[in-house]
Amino acid sequence: MVKNFKLLMIAIVSFVSAQAQDSTKAAMPAPKVDSVPPNPSTTFSGSLDLYYRYNFANSPSSFNNYTSFTNSQNSFELGMATIRADHSWAKAGVTVELGFGRRAEEFSYNDGAANGFFSLKNVVQAYVYYQLTDKIKLTAGKWGTHIGYEVVDAAANRNYSMSYMFSYGPFFNTGIKADIAIAGKTAIMVGISNPTDNSTTTAVQKMAIAQISTATPDGKWKFFLNYQGGHNTDSSTLNQFDLVLTGTITDKFSVGFNATEQTVKIAESNNWWGAALYLNIDPSPKFGATLRAEYFDNKDAVLPIPAGNFMEYTLTGQFHLGKLTFMPEIRYDNSSVDGAFLKHDDSPTKNTFSGILAATYVF
Repeated sequence: MVKNFKLLMIAIVSFVSAQAQDSTKAAMPAPKVDSVPPNPSTTFSGSLDLYYRYNFANSPSSFNNYTSFTNSQNSFELGMATIRADHSWAKAGVTVELGFGRRAEEFSYNDGAANGFFSLKNVVQAYVYYQLTDKIKLTAGKWGTHIGYEVVDAAANRNYSMSYMFSYGPFFNTGIKADIAIAGKTAIMVGISNPTDNSTTTAVQKMAIAQISTATPDGKWKFFLNYQGGHNTDSSTLNQFDLVLTGTITDKFSVGFNATEQTVKIAESNNWWGAALYLNIDPSPKFGATLRAEYFDNKDAVLPIPAGNFMEYTLTGQFHLGKLTFMPEIRYDNSSVDGAFLKHDDSPTKNTFSGILAATYVF
């Protein structure tokens, strides 16, 4: 009897002790786990473009070309091969795009032999960003300029040859900027950068850059007002205002418009300006076409091309074969200056025709 009583008491004490331990465990806070987001993988992409250009005048001493990236005659040419890496983690991110080829070299024309930094010639873009708040993003480094309708990557343009407005700048900015969301689809960008198209400089001069952008609620019409201004490395002052408008009329037809004016002052103010209309038609996912009509005025001889005005009409087709796009193009250039272009015998003329067969591949 006593033995049974002792066993009963041991069982009761063990049960009470176990319940007390469970109660203590339940009262203890759960261990803290760091809510650090996982490190995502890096995204790689790239492109290649190549072309053949033939100017029908076939002048022995002139390519009859005053715009970027297609300064050749009767030659198969590599444009640019690019490789791009993008990575983001939490609120920060980085983009690095390297380019190789004549297009990359012309894009970074102030690098390489011009300043002794040969490796910078191959940097198309390289920047970091930080999402300071849900409405403010800071970016620092080198990026393609906000000014203009066209961009350096051939695969991102609907015409292969470039406009006069794109060709005379700017190409890129190196500095720091803040993108600020205002309300709805309206935003502003403000920043400061090196003088136009300089990856590196010892000059104290800097450029102020800015953009106001907005769009209709459905996003079919977009509006950009762009600005750059300040001192160049040669102590001249520069101010440029640029307007870009894009619109989707139907699912098969869209338009683009770009107008820009750049004023340069050394002893006195001189300017160049231009405007271009882009008409885009896409009757099927496999085919599209773009007509660009551009007027460009260099009457003040600000630029190292004939002092006068130019008109160009460029019709480009886009045959989409998966990642490969084949782009046949015909272009007509006309100038107010007799002798701006040359005929087959090098006699002067005001106009010229060129044809281009180009291809781009993106991955």
